[in-house]
Amino acid sequence: MVRKTGLRRRQVLYLMSGTSAVLAAGAIAAPPVFAAPVANRFGNDALTIEIDSAMRTRLVVGGRALTSFSDSETLLPAKGVTLAPFVLTEQGQGASKVAGLSGKTHSATGVSADGIEKTVEFTFDPDRPGIAAIVAMYRNIGRDPVSLRGWRNAAHSLTRGPRGLWTFAGSSHADRRDWIQPAPAGFEQRNYMGMNASDYGGGTPVVDIWRPDTGLAVGHLELTPELVALPVTSTGSETSIALESDQPFELLPGSEVATLTTFVAAHTGDCFAPLAAYREIMAARGLTEAFVPASAYEAMWCAWGYERNFNTAQVVGTLPKVKELGIEWAVLDDGWQTAEGDWYLDPEKFPRGDADMIEFVDQIRSAGLRPRLWLAPLAVDPGTDLLHDHADMLLLDENGAVNDVTWWNAFTLCPAYQPTIDHCTALVRKIIGEWGYEGLKLDGQHLNGVPPCHNPAHNHAYPEEASEKLPAFWQAVHEAATSINPDAILEFCPCGTSFAFHSLPYMNQVPASDPLSSWQIRTKGKTTKALMGRSAPYSGDHVELSDGGTDFASAVGIGGVVSTKFTWPRDTDNPSGELPPGGYVLTPDKERHWRKWISLYQEHDLARGTYRGELYDIGFDRPETHAIDQNGRSYFAFYADEYSGPVELRGLAAGRHRVTNIASGKVIGIVDAATPNLAVTFKRHLILQAERVGA
Repeated sequence: MVRKTGLRRRQVLYLMSGTSAVLAAGAIAAPPVFAAPVANRFGNDALTIEIDSAMRTRLVVGGRALTSFSDSETLLPAKGVTLAPFVLTEQGQGASKVAGLSGKTHSATGVSADGIEKTVEFTFDPDRPGIAAIVAMYRNIGRDPVSLRGWRNAAHSLTRGPRGLWTFAGSSHADRRDWIQPAPAGFEQRNYMGMNASDYGGGTPVVDIWRPDTGLAVGHLELTPELVALPVTSTGSETSIALESDQPFELLPGSEVATLTTFVAAHTGDCFAPLAAYREIMAARGLTEAFVPASAYEAMWCAWGYERNFNTAQVVGTLPKVKELGIEWAVLDDGWQTAEGDWYLDPEKFPRGDADMIEFVDQIRSAGLRPRLWLAPLAVDPGTDLLHDHADMLLLDENGAVNDVTWWNAFTLCPAYQPTIDHCTALVRKIIGEWGYEGLKLDGQHLNGVPPCHNPAHNHAYPEEASEKLPAFWQAVHEAATSINPDAILEFCPCGTSFAFHSLPYMNQVPASDPLSSWQIRTKGKTTKALMGRSAPYSGDHVELSDGGTDFASAVGIGGVVSTKFTWPRDTDNPSGELPPGGYVLTPDKERHWRKWISLYQEHDLARGTYRGELYDIGFDRPETHAIDQNGRSYFAFYADEYSGPVELRGLAAGRHRVTNIASGKVIGIVDAATPNLAVTFKRHLILQAERVGA
């Protein structure tokens, strides 16, 4: 998005006094692009930005050029428009202009033959090595308007190298693709932060590319979601990244536009370090993390194994087995309501209404469990009372059409409209305050992002308010719940999407959110530990969604909370035929497996540990490895279809360490931190505990 700022005066200094040029009518006199070069360097050894006389930049790390000179910050001309190059005319520096960053801001100004003045500000914080914040400003000092289709910041390309290159992208897509994946020749992903389908959008506005020796990340530092793209494109030899706005505008004479505050980060290892640095900077800028109650780390059982056609007797009958296995949470999922939007209690399941629901919650507590309730706010079904009586709440496009929520055949409510906020927060207060639930499972891909709203009843200052104010909606929901129960859990499950970073401060638990594989459970976990904190209460989601439906190790080994949706003593009648053969019944064999891994989860408590995501590169280290420090011990989780060979236990404290396989309880060796290598053989997974036993 381009924001217009106040006009200002700036003296233009020419590089070559006495030089003149014949320019098109309406342009100002400016030096030609072949003027003597004037270059400068900003930053330090961790990251230096070099600028040449044409205001092109390149990135240098440790004295070595990481990229080539390019028009990294530029305007994008409209079709049929050609923009002249810029010529550097002025430089300066001063105190940091970027909230949350200390250090200095360096500026470079230039002009073009089109009569456009360009100023780029680079901010370097000595406490954030390898990172630069960038803002570009453009002012039309000519006499003619200039038509543009957008702007681009931090556009750089990295040579891939013989082992290829990997990428992380924080965008959301209806095919629920991997967030972390290789980027071979021909790879192209636009990573638009708006809607990529009617109900798939939003995410974390960061992309990263890396090879074994180095990487580059780009993103924006604004405190609200913005409708920009972060394209990643691979050719035969290199991969390019950038931050782009594709919203057309006209730069009128005397007017000025400024880009979003952008960052570029050079790093080693995978995406964990730049994502963690992004979280820390955003916290310094005001997006602090939510309070996390101790109960956020307790194992969960969800009644979704019975699906929508559950009856309360089935759920209540399962609770003793849930408690016996060591689980602490019982979650009532979709199906308790008559429809999305009305949220009346289903009279077949709760014939006495509120009295039955309160009794049901009391039964969960009597079983020694904590009650949590599923909710899909911002969705309203056709035919509901809410839609009939309050159609004004709908989010509408520029043609007056509704926005679909596909899974429920519902429509989207506008989160930036006060009656919508009031309706949803009143419901939350009833669930927590009257019914007695201790948490909410906020579910649905539509919760992650919404398109601009053109509903005239809402009097938006501009349509993008709906997108930008979605986090404020979640803040209101959070405050409604925690004002009644300060320890209330708000679980955010935007099915298959990449978590909307700006909404995370108002959530205190996130799951893998309908993972398509165990790989997604682990990679989403690594990402979440970077974006929410190394001890973030991340759940692997229902184990039944993992490879084989039994892979607890993919949650336990990365510090995830374990979760399951088993049924017991038998399955639901399943009239829809949607369940897999055998359903989700906890058979005796399964029960032994469930009991073992839930016990291991509780014994080692890795979810509360410190995730060491910087130690292993998930793209290039094999076998795939994750490390956690907890209770004075170091844990290492290895994953591969089959592996036999050496592994390295990185990050150990000095001294000798006894290494134990936590699944078998067997000691498999002693290693010294100076040479922490060990020969192992395993299939699928191996989780090791290293405990210091001597100097």
